[in-house]
Amino acid sequence: MKDPSRRSSHMLYADVAIPLGHAWSSPFAKWQGSLAEVDSIDLAVAVTSRALADRGVDPGGLDGIVLGWTVPQRQIFYGAPTLAARLGATGISGPMVSQACATSVAALHAAAGAVSAGAGTQLVVATDRISNGPTLSWPAPSAMGGAPVTSHWVLDSFARDPWAGAGMLAAAEAVAAEMGATREELDDLTALRWEQYAVSLADDRAFQLRYQVPVEIPQRKGSLTLDADEGIRPKTRDGIGGLPPAAPDALHTFASQTHPADGCAGAVVTTQAQARELSGEGVVRILGTGFSRVATSRMPQAPVPAALSALESAGRSIADVQAVTTHNPFAVNDLWFARETGIKAEDMNAYGCSLVFGHPQGPTGLRSIAELIETLRLRGGGIGLFTGCAAGDTGAAVVLEVTD
Repeated sequence: MKDPSRRSSHMLYADVAIPLGHAWSSPFAKWQGSLAEVDSIDLAVAVTSRALADRGVDPGGLDGIVLGWTVPQRQIFYGAPTLAARLGATGISGPMVSQACATSVAALHAAAGAVSAGAGTQLVVATDRISNGPTLSWPAPSAMGGAPVTSHWVLDSFARDPWAGAGMLAAAEAVAAEMGATREELDDLTALRWEQYAVSLADDRAFQLRYQVPVEIPQRKGSLTLDADEGIRPKTRDGIGGLPPAAPDALHTFASQTHPADGCAGAVVTTQAQARELSGEGVVRILGTGFSRVATSRMPQAPVPAALSALESAGRSIADVQAVTTHNPFAVNDLWFARETGIKAEDMNAYGCSLVFGHPQGPTGLRSIAELIETLRLRGGGIGLFTGCAAGDTGAAVVLEVTD
């Protein structure tokens, strides 16, 4: 009998690909930073328009769109068809996907399914503004004085999982305690991820510029421009060693967990033949996706079964993987993953990760997938794995292959 607290599912794709070079991300802005008052749909229009133009993709040639988001904006009710029309693809629409930190993989999963079913070339866009999240109000006429019930979409979600009854930091601490992790190990992992991110900044950010699309949004006076990650703080071993714990008796600090951010990412998903035509060179085959759920308040464990499920669907194993990127909101995520899979921590996230560059939720995974693709391109191709955790003790993963 299956453990009811641990479930996985997966999907195999026979003929689905991203044209080489056709996965992108904006730089990420710090919480309450440059993009704090930019609607995430407006951000998506600016970034995606530039990405498509730079890659010579005609929006009129797209057959569908998948829009991923997690924080409501004023325009979001009409989100997917509005975004498509503003991009110049007035005749298309498609689903909107919201699955917390797994939104990017879920959106790719939806697009890959559409391509497999013969629906043609799909545009995937994931966009979020965590800054200035909405406060929702529900009428409650029977309450004292008719006072409404209110909830802050972002802060209340961070603070408490309604099923588990605790926040995400508690989940990270529970896993760290169970595996016997130490504060020193968490700090060492954090410093390693900072060193890897610093590599992406070398030679005037040569690696990041392989996939990043700058933000340029016209305003009344001039334009708002963001051409590099904002608000990144160095996480050197000496600098973080003396930080206080994020909660009483906690092992994690505010350095060994990620920070909220704003941003947008995207990709073109189509058949291998069409991908080759669009890229003019090679393709990125999407081989499989996997989703998992683990025991209550054990969220950092979820990337492992998600990854194994995606690999199973692709007919591959951990031994076949040449590069790994992860969404790791807590340092313990990668410690657990390394212990369970045998992949060394230093062999993951060669150019950094969300622990350092931040977490806008919806687009975070797509940025790491774009980095995974570019890492494999620099290595001459091969099998890549992205995996990460998400709210509700869940995980999501994708296995891809860079060819030619």
